[in-house]
Amino acid sequence: MYRPAAFAVDDRPALIAFIRAHPFATIALARDERVEIAYAPVVLDGEGVRFHLAANNPVAQAADGARLKLSFLGAHAYISPDWYETKTMVPTWNYSAVEGEGIAVRLDGDALTTLLVDLSAAEESHLAPKKPWTIDKVPAERMAVLLKAIIGFSLRFETLEGKFKLSQNVKPEDFEGAVCGLKGRGDAASAAVAAAMRKSR
Repeated sequence: MYRPAAFAVDDRPALIAFIRAHPFATIALARDERVEIAYAPVVLDGEGVRFHLAANNPVAQAADGARLKLSFLGAHAYISPDWYETKTMVPTWNYSAVEGEGIAVRLDGDALTTLLVDLSAAEESHLAPKKPWTIDKVPAERMAVLLKAIIGFSLRFETLEGKFKLSQNVKPEDFEGAVCGLKGRGDAASAAVAAAMRKSR
C-alpha cells in the first residue's frame, strides 16, 4: 500500500477496530504469475481472522499454506475542488483502507462449523432486537452438504497497515469546505467520510 506520511496509520488497535467495523475482505493470492482475487466476510480473532470461500473458488483451492493479502475498504467519496477555499486545487478521493498479510491455514471439521456459527452470530448481533438466526435451524443432512461446498481458513496478520486519506494535508479552511460539501450530498457514504475526517483532525 502506498502510504504518504500524512495518511499512514499503524495503531494496531485502531486497525483491528476498523476491520471489525468493515469485515468484508478483498483477498489476493499471487500464483503462476497471476493475482487471484476473492471476497469474503471475516471473523476477527485477536490478531487474525477466519473466513471461508466456495470450495470451487481458485483462491480456496490454493490458499492452504499460501501467503494472502487481505484488504478492507471503508467509506469513500469524491472531493470536489469547488468545496475548497484555495482555487488551485484539483479533484481527489477520500477513503480509509486497511491491509493485512499472513499465511492461510485450512480449517477442518468442527473448526469450520464453529466459523459459520461465529460469523452468523457476529452479523446477527447487528440486527437486534430481531431474534438471532442460528445454525441449528439448518437440518443436519443439509448442513453436511453445505460444509462440503466450502473451505475455511484462519490467518494471523504478520503485517497490518492502514491508510486513512482524509484531507489531513490541506489547509483548515479547505478541510472545512470539504466536510461541508460531503455533508451536503446527503448520502450515507459521504456522511461517513465527513465523520471520519472530523475524527482524523
